[in-house]
Amino acid sequence: MKQDTKKLVTLAMLSAIAYIAVVFTRIPITNVEFLNYEPKDVILAITGFIYGPVAALCVTTVVSVVEMLTISHTGLIGLIMNILASGSFACIAALIYKKIRTLKGAVIGLIAGVLSMTAIMILWNYLITPLYMGIAREAVVSMLIPIFMPFNLVKGGLNAGLTMLLYKPIVESLRKAHLVPVSDRPVPQEKRRKMTPGVIVVSIFVIATFVLLSLVMQGKI
Repeated sequence: MKQDTKKLVTLAMLSAIAYIAVVFTRIPITNVEFLNYEPKDVILAITGFIYGPVAALCVTTVVSVVEMLTISHTGLIGLIMNILASGSFACIAALIYKKIRTLKGAVIGLIAGVLSMTAIMILWNYLITPLYMGIAREAVVSMLIPIFMPFNLVKGGLNAGLTMLLYKPIVESLRKAHLVPVSDRPVPQEKRRKMTPGVIVVSIFVIATFVLLSLVMQGKI
């Protein structure tokens, strides 16, 4: 199988997994109907780490279009917002990781992705949400800081933690299936063993922190 064909197969598979993540995992975090958490951005970020920001944007667009045509009720506006949110998170993270291909680069990229997504979605919710919800812009402004900003921070933080936790197992599985080539800059085995427990602990801590924050936002604790 040629490398380009393998890449297309892998991208199609990752797109399908991201779509499945949307279909079967939608968790409300706020009282706003269309603000739900789903883990598809984890797959999109991993796609970007493997193939770069352009691939992440392509998969984001494909998944968002399929979502609009099948399960979404938000139409074209929802499509635009999905591409902006997921694309900003995954593409910014992938762009930085492409420049700094280390654990530090991945962490910096994911943090930058979360912050970029939060800032971008505050702007676009200010512009588009009044049209979608049919309410005055002043009402949306009053929701930006107490609702939209923490929602995107919690969503991004959860997905960043899950990306750190799942990236290595997914990439190793793809390599064993000969769908992704072995890195030309492999990490020494002894260093890899020392690094993995720390990554797991930090990832779990980040996930737990943002799960607790989501429960606080829902008023459950």
